[in-house]
Amino acid sequence: MEQIRQRMAALRTEADESASKAEEYKNKVKSLETETTQKEQEITSLTHRNQVLEGEVEKLEALVKTFKDEAGAGAAAGSQAEAMQRKIQVLEEEAEESDRTIRELNEKLRQTDVKSGHYERKVQALEQERDQWEAKFEEMQKKFNEKEAELKALADELNAI
Repeated sequence: MEQIRQRMAALRTEADESASKAEEYKNKVKSLETETTQKEQEITSLTHRNQVLEGEVEKLEALVKTFKDEAGAGAAAGSQAEAMQRKIQVLEEEAEESDRTIRELNEKLRQTDVKSGHYERKVQALEQERDQWEAKFEEMQKKFNEKEAELKALADELNAI
């Protein structure tokens, strides 16, 4: 009987140890279940965050594409601006050349106006001189006609004698 009691005590001890281990395992299972729930929540949170981040990545990729397109357009605009700048420079040079030509032409016109004024005065002086000569000619013509008439009258008198 003693053996049974020892065996029973051993079984009780074993049962107590098993109950203790079972309790320990239950606690461990609860802890693991809690940990699993936390991990699942963390996974759900991370999955949601991952989806949000993927959405942001898509938006950012679209922005990058837009920026690349705009950069390409900016480069085209830059080259167009350079072409326009060169064209402006050429037009400015042509304008300067035109200004120089206009100044030269204005100087020549001024000189021509001065010469024209000088020649106009000469023409007026010559016209006055012509008018004086015409007046003298008319006066001399008158005198000639008078003298011719006197000469004719004298010739007629001499013929009559």
